[in-house]
Amino acid sequence: MAAPTWTSQLRPLAREDWPAFLEENSGLPGPRANLSLASAVASTADALTIELLLRDRSEYTAMCAAAALSYGSSEPEFEARARTLATDERWRVREGVAIGLQLLGDEHPETLVRIVQDWADDPHPLRQRAAIAAICEPRLLKNPQVADAALTACEHVTEQYAALSGARRRNADARTLRQALGYCWSIAVAASPTTGLTAFLALDPADRDIAWIVSQNRRKKRLSALL
Repeated sequence: MAAPTWTSQLRPLAREDWPAFLEENSGLPGPRANLSLASAVASTADALTIELLLRDRSEYTAMCAAAALSYGSSEPEFEARARTLATDERWRVREGVAIGLQLLGDEHPETLVRIVQDWADDPHPLRQRAAIAAICEPRLLKNPQVADAALTACEHVTEQYAALSGARRRNADARTLRQALGYCWSIAVAASPTTGLTAFLALDPADRDIAWIVSQNRRKKRLSALL
């Protein structure tokens, strides 16, 4: 079902019926969660519904709540809570944060750019990961301002990753950030090839982890075509 259909089904529901409805239609267990439904929740849930979803024990409902908070991040309180959920131990909840920020960027690209710049400068690798995962979305990078911000975020986050000690890089959150850098660069460079290729080719291959990031991005068709 497309997101508008999910929205039309969500709106008449009593608030207390949302968790069961989301769980029933989550697509889980299975290979892929229902992202269309999560997007519909992000643009439909009010503050009280978000609280109800956060109290539910299901990872999928928490993912939907994270998407809703991130979508509402024009409000400082919502952004602060989304920023906290960006470091959640559950990967689907972290993905919900990125989904919500992308939906916010569809409507308010300047707000997304501001949030990404802020989060990319956060010392926590998972918040940095959320920043680049949110903005490195091809549909958003048709906007030149957003495309420039995506490339800048990739550069800045990579610099911070390179400054981590070897021991720190072995932590799970840093490994997750490295994985994101392994594909985000290719998206940012493809959107801004002139300046992007210069920045990408300047990455230090002597650093084994940076070399891995470079090799992973080179494998992506969108970047290999440019190279």
